Amino acid sequence: MFTLEQIKTAHGKVKSGADFPSYIKEIKVLGVTHYESYVPDGHVDYHGLNNYIVKAPKKYAPKPVSDEVKIDQFKSELLAHQQGKTDYLTFITMCAETGIEKWQICLNKMTCTYFDKTGKEVLLEQIPQ
Repeated sequence: MFTLEQIKTAHGKVKSGADFPSYIKEIKVLGVTHYESYVPDGHVDYHGLNNYIVKAPKKYAPKPVSDEVKIDQFKSELLAHQQGKTDYLTFITMCAETGIEKWQICLNKMTCTYFDKTGKEVLLEQIPQ
C-alpha cells in the first residue's frame, strides 16, 4: 500500500492546478482509490483498498468557511486555478470565501466533487485524463 511520503513526493511536483491531472494519475498508480481534502485546515484523508487509510495532518492555520455558497464566483476562480493562474493557498482561500468546505476525488470515476459546510454537493467535475 501507499505511504504519506509517496503521496508527498507526487504532490511536490504540483506547481499549479494545471499539474493536477498528472498528480492524480500518479497517486492512482500508488493505490489511492479516493481522498477528501478539507479546506478549514488542509488535512487530507487518502483511501485505498480494504479500508486502508493514510491521514495527512493539517497544513495551515484554520480558515473559516463561509456559510454562503457563491457558486458562480467559485466556478470562475476554479477555472483560473485549473489554468495555472493561482497557487494552492490562493485556491484554498477562495474555496473558504465561496463556501466550499471540502472536495472528494474519486480516482476510479476520475471525478472531483466539491461540498459546502452542510455536506451538500456543490459541483461535480470530470478530471481530464
